[in-house]
Amino acid sequence: MKYDWKALRDKPAFLALEDGMIFRGYSVGAPIDGAGEVVFNTGLTGYQEILSDPSYNGQFVTLTAPEIGNTGVNSEDMESRAFAASGLLIHQLNNASNWRSEEGLSAALLRQKIPAIAGVDTRALTTHIRHNGAMKSFMSVEGKLSPEEAITKARTWAGLDGQDYAAKISTQESYVWDLDGRLSSAYGSREDLPAVDTPIVLLDYGVKWSILRLLRRLGFKITVLPAKSSATDVLAHNPAGVFLSNGPADPAALTYAHESIRHLIGKLPIMGICLGHQLLGHALGAKTCRLPFGHHGCNHPVKDLRDGRIEITSQNHNYTIDPATLDTSEVEVTHINLNDQSIEGIAHKKHPILSVQYHPEAGPGPHDAAPFFRQFRELIKS
Repeated sequence: MKYDWKALRDKPAFLALEDGMIFRGYSVGAPIDGAGEVVFNTGLTGYQEILSDPSYNGQFVTLTAPEIGNTGVNSEDMESRAFAASGLLIHQLNNASNWRSEEGLSAALLRQKIPAIAGVDTRALTTHIRHNGAMKSFMSVEGKLSPEEAITKARTWAGLDGQDYAAKISTQESYVWDLDGRLSSAYGSREDLPAVDTPIVLLDYGVKWSILRLLRRLGFKITVLPAKSSATDVLAHNPAGVFLSNGPADPAALTYAHESIRHLIGKLPIMGICLGHQLLGHALGAKTCRLPFGHHGCNHPVKDLRDGRIEITSQNHNYTIDPATLDTSEVEVTHINLNDQSIEGIAHKKHPILSVQYHPEAGPGPHDAAPFFRQFRELIKS
């Protein structure tokens, strides 16, 4: 990208928040207006993994790191087939300068029809969200709307509460993941992978490929099923266990998933991550509630209450299990977030079931919690 400040000034764009605030910049992505929920992510790296994480569907991601674009975009670091976030807000867009880069960030955003605004005062925007909470917003990059019109569009957008985005972004057909190891080898190294010896079903609510890669590296044969698959659909594959994936939007809206998971409890081992963790909570009779501004980033401290160990984790969620609704005679809280004491992990006291709110696969990192996937294998064996 050649820096031509006059050309940038000729592409003015702005973000309008439902509370009337306006944040201005210039368009560096697709010239497509749209609504979304604005959140901030505190990761210093990994913007490609963030953009391609299906859990960000319906959201505009504000990156707190000021310099974005240096590493470009490449096919090996994608977390899904395409960018899933609804928009991107950054302070400074840089040219790609990395040996693994295959495409510049702006070109990738344009090709994948994702709007983005650079030149934003992201510190001010992050502080505003931190104090007032994640909120509905409208990104105006086409140059056709006044700020007042964009604010109205933000306020009238349905938002994410009560919305099922998982069914929209989930696979529509079942498939078996990567038996030849092409996508599961690290960074194209074609490392030797174990033979598949344990069949599992993964319910896809918006799964990240890093989850599938790590499960494959442990020898699981993974059959991925659509979000709306029933317990009967799952059991028809005779799996040794069931994995509940991450995904976007409101877990309370996925009543079909609550029902399917409820009918699987006690029949085989179950493990969940993020949205899968929240859906498991609903299936066990608990409720979920919204966090003020969510957890989005690579530096969230989580304490394992069983042994006192602290892990630095990657997280991306707006909702959490309400501890007041959890039946502690049946379910144990295994992990808590040290920033706000919210629930980060649960385990059933009678059945082989456990889940975590954070992301142990953590593309691009940290990897403190990666052994979680081995716990699933041990749970099945035991």
